[in-house]
Amino acid sequence: MKAESVVTIRKELKHKTPEELQQLCVRLARFKAENKELLTYLLFESDSEEAYINTVKEFIDQQFSDIGSNNYYHIKKSVRKIQRSTKKFIRYSNVKETEVELLLYFCKKLKAFRPSISKNTTLQNIYIKQLEIITKKILKLHEDLQYDYNEEIEELG
Repeated sequence: MKAESVVTIRKELKHKTPEELQQLCVRLARFKAENKELLTYLLFESDSEEAYINTVKEFIDQQFSDIGSNNYYHIKKSVRKIQRSTKKFIRYSNVKETEVELLLYFCKKLKAFRPSISKNTTLQNIYIKQLEIITKKILKLHEDLQYDYNEEIEELG
């Protein structure tokens, strides 16, 4: 089965009643955890972006504290998992400031992590790549925000 384009789906949704749309959303949420998480964000958390950022930061804190190994192989796997989750939460928000804020927080936690990431090339590369991504994202923001975020990057770099 070939999926229809977003434009076609949007046109078809215009012909549905509110009750039918509600049923479609609930059914969609049952199929995948990401769909449910996105609906949760849109319905409950999109009104307060600051609260959402704090919730994701708490999640990142919890994930970093759960890394319980001194084995760099397990640390790398856990860091990549945290990175994927962070990117997923960023996609839900779709706000550029939130993206920069969460990526900066991820980098701060990674840099402060013990054992040090400086002893592992892969972890260093993850860290450096994230800083490069953040730098590119900052250029798309307002000048005042650029200044503030660039100061934070200088502290990390």
